[in-house]
Amino acid sequence: MDVDQTEPLYRYPYPSPELADQHPFVAHEHQRLEDGEMSRRAKAFLALVAKRRSVRMFSSDPVPRDLIEVAVAAASTAPSGAHKQPWTFVAISDPRTKARICEAAEAEEHTNYLQNRMNAEWQESLAPLGTDHHKEFLEVAPWLVVLFEQRYELRTDGSTRKNYYVKESVGIAAGLFLTAIHDMGLAALPHTPSPMAFLRTLLGRPENERPFAMFPVGHPLPGVRVPDLQRKALEEVLIVLERSD
Repeated sequence: MDVDQTEPLYRYPYPSPELADQHPFVAHEHQRLEDGEMSRRAKAFLALVAKRRSVRMFSSDPVPRDLIEVAVAAASTAPSGAHKQPWTFVAISDPRTKARICEAAEAEEHTNYLQNRMNAEWQESLAPLGTDHHKEFLEVAPWLVVLFEQRYELRTDGSTRKNYYVKESVGIAAGLFLTAIHDMGLAALPHTPSPMAFLRTLLGRPENERPFAMFPVGHPLPGVRVPDLQRKALEEVLIVLERSD
Protein backbone atom coordinates (compact mmCIF):
# COMPACT_ATOMS: atom_id res chain seq x y z
CA MET A 1 0.00 0.00 0.00
CA ASP A 2 1.45 3.34 -1.07
CA VAL A 3 1.84 6.05 1.53
CA ASP A 4 -0.06 9.25 0.84
CA GLN A 5 2.59 11.96 0.93
CA THR A 6 0.33 14.84 0.00
CA GLU A 7 0.46 15.76 3.69
CA PRO A 8 3.76 16.19 5.59
CA LEU A 9 5.01 13.01 7.28
CA TYR A 10 6.16 14.91 10.35
CA ARG A 11 4.37 17.53 12.37
CA TYR A 12 7.60 18.39 14.18
CA PRO A 13 10.55 18.31 11.77
CA TYR A 14 14.05 17.70 13.09
CA PRO A 15 15.97 19.85 13.59
CA SER A 16 13.58 22.65 14.27
CA PRO A 17 14.60 26.06 12.88
CA GLU A 18 15.29 27.21 16.42
CA LEU A 19 17.56 24.24 17.13
CA ALA A 20 19.43 24.67 13.86
CA ASP A 21 20.07 28.30 14.79
CA GLN A 22 21.65 27.28 18.11
CA HIS A 23 23.71 24.20 17.12
CA PRO A 24 25.48 23.09 13.93
CA PHE A 25 23.80 20.57 11.61
CA VAL A 26 24.94 19.16 8.27
CA ALA A 27 23.16 17.31 5.50
CA HIS A 28 23.17 13.53 5.94
CA GLU A 29 25.09 11.85 3.12
CA HIS A 30 23.09 8.86 1.94
CA GLN A 31 22.79 6.91 -1.28
CA ARG A 32 19.49 5.09 -1.67
CA LEU A 33 20.03 1.65 -3.19
CA GLU A 34 17.75 -0.50 -5.27
CA ASP A 35 15.99 -3.31 -3.42
CA GLY A 36 18.06 -5.95 -5.21
CA GLU A 37 21.36 -4.33 -4.21
CA MET A 38 20.21 -3.95 -0.60
CA SER A 39 19.30 -7.63 -0.53
CA ARG A 40 22.67 -8.62 -2.00
CA ARG A 41 24.55 -6.57 0.58
CA ALA A 42 22.41 -7.84 3.44
CA LYS A 43 22.99 -11.46 2.52
CA ALA A 44 26.71 -10.92 2.00
CA PHE A 45 26.99 -9.31 5.43
CA LEU A 46 25.06 -12.13 7.07
CA ALA A 47 27.33 -14.68 5.40
CA LEU A 48 30.36 -12.80 6.74
CA VAL A 49 29.25 -12.44 10.36
CA ALA A 50 27.79 -15.95 10.49
CA LYS A 51 31.37 -17.23 10.28
CA ARG A 52 32.52 -15.25 13.31
CA ARG A 53 33.54 -17.50 16.19
CA SER A 54 35.20 -16.92 19.53
CA VAL A 55 38.49 -18.80 19.66
CA ARG A 56 40.54 -19.64 22.73
CA MET A 57 43.81 -20.61 21.07
CA PHE A 58 45.59 -17.85 19.19
CA SER A 59 48.75 -17.80 17.15
CA SER A 60 51.52 -15.65 18.56
CA ASP A 61 52.15 -14.22 15.07
CA PRO A 62 52.33 -10.42 15.19
CA VAL A 63 49.44 -8.24 14.05
CA PRO A 64 50.17 -4.70 12.81
CA ARG A 65 49.18 -1.97 15.26
CA ASP A 66 47.33 -0.03 12.57
CA LEU A 67 44.76 -2.84 12.27
CA ILE A 68 43.92 -2.49 15.95
CA GLU A 69 43.68 1.26 15.52
CA VAL A 70 41.27 0.88 12.59
CA ALA A 71 39.11 -1.55 14.59
CA VAL A 72 38.92 0.89 17.50
CA ALA A 73 38.12 3.75 15.12
CA ALA A 74 35.30 1.65 13.67
CA ALA A 75 34.01 0.82 17.15
CA SER A 76 34.03 4.51 18.01
CA THR A 77 31.46 5.22 15.30
CA ALA A 78 28.89 3.60 17.61
CA PRO A 79 25.93 5.72 18.66
CA SER A 80 25.97 6.74 22.31
CA GLY A 81 23.71 8.41 24.82
CA ALA A 82 23.85 12.20 24.27
CA HIS A 83 26.87 11.49 22.03
CA LYS A 84 29.07 11.26 25.13
CA GLN A 85 31.09 8.35 23.65
CA PRO A 86 31.76 6.89 27.12
CA TRP A 87 34.47 4.38 26.24
CA THR A 88 38.22 3.95 26.41
CA PHE A 89 40.10 1.18 24.59
CA VAL A 90 43.50 0.17 25.97
CA ALA A 91 45.50 -1.90 23.46
CA ILE A 92 48.37 -3.92 24.91
CA SER A 93 51.13 -5.75 23.08
CA ASP A 94 53.77 -5.51 25.84
CA PRO A 95 54.47 -9.12 26.98
CA ARG A 96 55.09 -8.15 30.60
CA THR A 97 51.81 -6.31 30.91
CA LYS A 98 49.92 -9.16 29.25
CA ALA A 99 51.57 -11.62 31.66
CA ARG A 100 50.49 -9.56 34.68
CA ILE A 101 46.93 -9.39 33.37
CA CYS A 102 46.91 -13.13 32.72
CA GLU A 103 48.16 -13.87 36.23
CA ALA A 104 45.53 -11.65 37.85
CA ALA A 105 42.72 -12.98 35.64
CA GLU A 106 43.63 -16.59 36.35
CA ALA A 107 43.66 -15.88 40.08
CA GLU A 108 40.09 -14.57 39.89
CA GLU A 109 38.99 -17.43 37.66
CA HIS A 110 40.58 -19.97 39.99
CA THR A 111 38.26 -18.69 42.71
CA ASN A 112 35.31 -18.75 40.31
CA TYR A 113 35.79 -22.29 39.04
CA LEU A 114 37.47 -24.11 41.93
CA GLN A 115 36.25 -22.28 45.02
CA ASN A 116 32.56 -22.14 44.10
CA ARG A 117 32.21 -18.41 43.40
CA MET A 118 30.38 -19.58 40.26
CA ASN A 119 27.28 -21.52 41.24
CA ALA A 120 26.42 -24.97 39.88
CA GLU A 121 23.91 -23.68 37.32
CA TRP A 122 26.47 -21.27 35.87
CA GLN A 123 29.11 -23.97 35.58
CA GLU A 124 26.57 -26.34 34.03
CA SER A 125 25.82 -23.76 31.34
CA LEU A 126 29.54 -23.38 30.62
CA ALA A 127 30.22 -27.12 30.47
CA PRO A 128 29.69 -27.48 26.67
CA LEU A 129 32.31 -24.75 26.14
CA GLY A 130 34.86 -26.55 28.29
CA THR A 131 36.20 -23.35 29.86
CA ASP A 132 38.25 -23.39 33.05
CA HIS A 133 40.55 -21.10 35.03
CA HIS A 134 43.45 -21.40 32.58
CA LYS A 135 43.59 -18.25 30.38
CA GLU A 136 46.86 -18.64 28.47
CA PHE A 137 45.38 -16.87 25.46
CA LEU A 138 45.73 -13.58 27.36
CA GLU A 139 49.51 -13.92 27.01
CA VAL A 140 49.78 -15.71 23.66
CA ALA A 141 47.58 -13.44 21.52
CA PRO A 142 49.68 -10.59 20.09
CA TRP A 143 47.19 -7.97 21.27
CA LEU A 144 45.01 -7.66 24.33
CA VAL A 145 42.42 -4.89 24.07
CA VAL A 146 40.66 -3.83 27.27
CA LEU A 147 37.45 -1.83 26.90
CA PHE A 148 36.56 0.50 29.75
CA GLU A 149 33.21 2.19 30.30
CA GLN A 150 33.34 5.78 31.50
CA ARG A 151 30.71 5.89 34.23
CA TYR A 152 30.89 9.68 34.22
CA GLU A 153 32.94 12.31 32.42
CA LEU A 154 36.01 13.48 34.30
CA ARG A 155 37.05 16.91 33.03
CA THR A 156 40.55 18.36 33.03
CA ASP A 157 39.63 20.85 35.74
CA GLY A 158 38.56 18.01 38.05
CA SER A 159 34.83 18.56 37.64
CA THR A 160 32.51 15.77 36.52
CA ARG A 161 29.54 15.47 34.18
CA LYS A 162 27.05 12.66 33.92
CA ASN A 163 27.20 10.14 31.07
CA TYR A 164 24.00 8.55 29.81
CA TYR A 165 23.12 4.97 28.75
CA VAL A 166 26.72 3.97 29.38
CA LYS A 167 26.38 0.20 29.22
CA GLU A 168 24.14 0.32 26.16
CA SER A 169 26.57 2.64 24.36
CA VAL A 170 29.68 0.65 25.27
CA GLY A 171 27.95 -2.61 24.36
CA ILE A 172 27.25 -1.34 20.85
CA ALA A 173 30.87 -0.20 20.51
CA ALA A 174 32.05 -3.64 21.62
CA GLY A 175 29.91 -5.29 18.94
CA LEU A 176 31.31 -3.03 16.24
CA PHE A 177 34.86 -3.76 17.44
CA LEU A 178 34.30 -7.52 17.18
CA THR A 179 32.75 -7.14 13.74
CA ALA A 180 35.63 -5.01 12.48
CA ILE A 181 38.19 -7.52 13.78
CA HIS A 182 36.33 -10.38 12.08
CA ASP A 183 35.94 -8.46 8.82
CA MET A 184 39.72 -7.95 8.53
CA GLY A 185 40.36 -11.67 8.94
CA LEU A 186 41.40 -11.76 12.59
CA ALA A 187 39.84 -13.46 15.60
CA ALA A 188 38.88 -12.18 19.03
CA LEU A 189 37.40 -13.50 22.24
CA PRO A 190 35.16 -11.40 24.52
CA HIS A 191 36.54 -12.23 27.95
CA THR A 192 35.11 -10.97 31.23
CA PRO A 193 36.82 -12.44 34.28
CA SER A 194 34.71 -11.62 37.31
CA PRO A 195 35.52 -9.41 39.10
CA MET A 196 37.62 -7.25 36.75
CA ALA A 197 38.51 -4.33 39.03
CA PHE A 198 42.18 -5.35 38.91
CA LEU A 199 42.35 -4.09 35.32
CA ARG A 200 41.75 -0.46 36.30
CA THR A 201 44.55 -0.59 38.86
CA LEU A 202 46.97 -2.57 36.73
CA LEU A 203 46.49 -0.31 33.70
CA GLY A 204 46.43 2.94 35.67
CA ARG A 205 43.00 4.06 34.53
CA PRO A 206 41.16 6.92 36.30
CA GLU A 207 38.44 6.42 38.88
CA ASN A 208 35.60 7.17 36.46
CA GLU A 209 36.44 4.15 34.31
CA ARG A 210 35.33 0.58 34.92
CA PRO A 211 36.36 -2.51 32.89
CA PHE A 212 33.62 -3.67 30.52
CA ALA A 213 35.38 -6.50 28.65
CA MET A 214 38.74 -7.48 27.27
CA PHE A 215 39.50 -9.00 23.90
CA PRO A 216 42.56 -11.04 23.00
CA VAL A 217 43.06 -10.38 19.28
CA GLY A 218 45.14 -12.22 16.72
CA HIS A 219 45.20 -14.97 14.13
CA PRO A 220 43.62 -18.25 15.21
CA LEU A 221 46.14 -21.01 15.91
CA PRO A 222 46.19 -23.29 12.83
CA GLY A 223 43.89 -26.23 13.39
CA VAL A 224 42.13 -24.63 16.35
CA ARG A 225 38.76 -26.17 17.21
CA VAL A 226 35.65 -24.45 18.54
CA PRO A 227 32.50 -25.88 20.17
CA ASP A 228 29.92 -27.18 17.70
CA LEU A 229 27.22 -24.72 18.67
CA GLN A 230 24.05 -23.70 16.85
CA ARG A 231 22.67 -20.18 16.89
CA LYS A 232 18.98 -19.64 17.49
CA ALA A 233 16.77 -19.69 14.41
CA LEU A 234 15.40 -16.37 13.16
CA GLU A 235 11.88 -17.21 14.30
CA GLU A 236 13.20 -17.65 17.85
CA VAL A 237 14.63 -14.13 18.04
CA LEU A 238 12.36 -12.05 15.76
CA ILE A 239 8.75 -11.00 16.18
CA VAL A 240 7.25 -9.00 13.30
CA LEU A 241 4.13 -6.85 13.59
CA GLU A 242 2.96 -5.81 10.11
CA ARG A 243 0.07 -3.85 8.75
CA SER A 244 -2.83 -6.13 7.98
CA ASP A 245 -4.79 -3.81 5.64
